[in-house]
Amino acid sequence: MPTIAPFELSGHCIAAAYLWDSPFFALADGTVHRLDHGAHSSNPHDGLLCAARTPAGDQLITGGEDGKVTATDRSGATTVLAEYPGKWITCVAAGPQGAVAFATGRAAMVRKSDGTLVEFQEQRTVEGLAFAPKGMRIAAARYNGVSLHWAGLQTEPVDLDWKGAHTLVTFSPDGKYLVSSMQENALHGWRLKDGKHMRMSGYPAKVKSLSWSAKGKWLASSGAPAAIVWPFSGKDGPMGKAPLELGTRGDTTVTCVACHPTDDAVAIGYGDGMITVARISDGKEAVLRRGGRGAVSTMGWSRRGVQLVFGTETGDCGVADLTA
Repeated sequence: MPTIAPFELSGHCIAAAYLWDSPFFALADGTVHRLDHGAHSSNPHDGLLCAARTPAGDQLITGGEDGKVTATDRSGATTVLAEYPGKWITCVAAGPQGAVAFATGRAAMVRKSDGTLVEFQEQRTVEGLAFAPKGMRIAAARYNGVSLHWAGLQTEPVDLDWKGAHTLVTFSPDGKYLVSSMQENALHGWRLKDGKHMRMSGYPAKVKSLSWSAKGKWLASSGAPAAIVWPFSGKDGPMGKAPLELGTRGDTTVTCVACHPTDDAVAIGYGDGMITVARISDGKEAVLRRGGRGAVSTMGWSRRGVQLVFGTETGDCGVADLTA
């Protein structure tokens, strides 16, 4: 049976992630906590709104109500990457070559590893950002669609239009597809080679969590009584295919998903604090956590996929160890 090491904090946990072998927890009050031979904390923000782990897993990028964009490394040291006094940094993304993207209002910025900034102006507020898996291409989710920009080139953006408010955005690991979460309890996708639309609807609640499987064949999502897992293995993605439903429960909603780093399995967090892990091939489940205080808001796997760090909306955090 997995064992749970609880870590009681105070307030909404925005992000829980491993930086190498140390669990980190970023809270809405602006504190970042880490477990490394004891509990440690720092205060990089006066109010924290968003966070993203770098692809290398060596830094946690955060944005706050104080207008700061910071990077916290695995020792807990914090570096201010950008500062916009009086502004809110509403979303961040970490990309290749040490690049970081962040947004405030209608402006999206890409900070390159040498510190230079490239700014893109949108007609509406930027709600979500994502880097393509290769190159310096950035996607900005906004009202009525997503804009694609090249950070290093003076070119016009590619506009992927679809009516409604788009909040989260993610590229498939092979770079062939782009998927956004919408305010209207649905996902919308585009096949990038020809702009073909993909509608993924039927959710009873808003989709606030998306996670790609290790090889990019599946996209797991929250927003239903089960983890809704869409197939992306064919040339048409999920078009004309039904999704899998994993970890179905009748009394609560899935609030967070996190695919395993090497296996086709997904951790599923629920509104009552319960966490399970389900195998995609046959739906077999194992309970990692029976429940707790508050909905699961964030989860992250260790590098080898044998520990899972989690946080909730009430600060009821901890680490599940699957090796026990």
